[in-house]
Amino acid sequence: MTTAIVVFLTVFVGALLQRISGMGLGLIGGPVLMIFMGPVDGILVLNVLAAINAAMSTLTVRKNVNWRNFAIIASMLIFGAVPAAWLIRVVSPDWLIIVAGTMLLIALSVVTIGKRHVPHVEGTAPMAVSGVVAGFMNTLAGIAGPAITVYATAARWDQRMYAATLQPIFMVSGAISFLIKHFTGAADLSAVNPAVWGIGIVAMILGIALGVKIAPKIPRDKAYNLALALAVLGGITAVARGVIGLVG
Repeated sequence: MTTAIVVFLTVFVGALLQRISGMGLGLIGGPVLMIFMGPVDGILVLNVLAAINAAMSTLTVRKNVNWRNFAIIASMLIFGAVPAAWLIRVVSPDWLIIVAGTMLLIALSVVTIGKRHVPHVEGTAPMAVSGVVAGFMNTLAGIAGPAITVYATAARWDQRMYAATLQPIFMVSGAISFLIKHFTGAADLSAVNPAVWGIGIVAMILGIALGVKIAPKIPRDKAYNLALALAVLGGITAVARGVIGLVG
């Protein structure tokens, strides 16, 4: 029952904030689901739900998507997903949650504190690199957004286009991360309680529906900052949980 409530609230809030600001489900869901379901099963669930959530969100923002940029980044995701799946197979759960939580905190530091120091970049090479990094981070920790955010900031993407283009990228990254882990044996879908999927999808639909309704009334930057704050709290908790597991 506790896991069901946590999954519902996490996915609902994450989907709501993602519909408003462009990011949210991965940032919030990654650390929370790692803590309550484990770093392998929790991120597997997040990958699937994030892909479905992003597919739904893409339908509502498709007019603002830069499909060329999406194609370049999405095509590179698998090159980061493969080594991440290998790491999942060889690292213990406690170390895995520490690594994933630390990656999240570093990424959040870059997109907040370090954002103002990111130099201007152009061309497809930096865009491709952001796709590789996003694929690695999404497969390991369920967070593709920060890597794309750093590149989008450096490339001076328009905010509306950035938030919209993230959605199909999240859709593809979630699908790739799940498939890579499934076919390499890095994660086992049968280990997840089937009820989790129904609870997650219902929460997601409700979150997106409310997000569509209140998005015009909520400043995008405030929703984004809230998602970042919750992610920092979750990342710190995840690292602490992993450390306690190692020394306990």
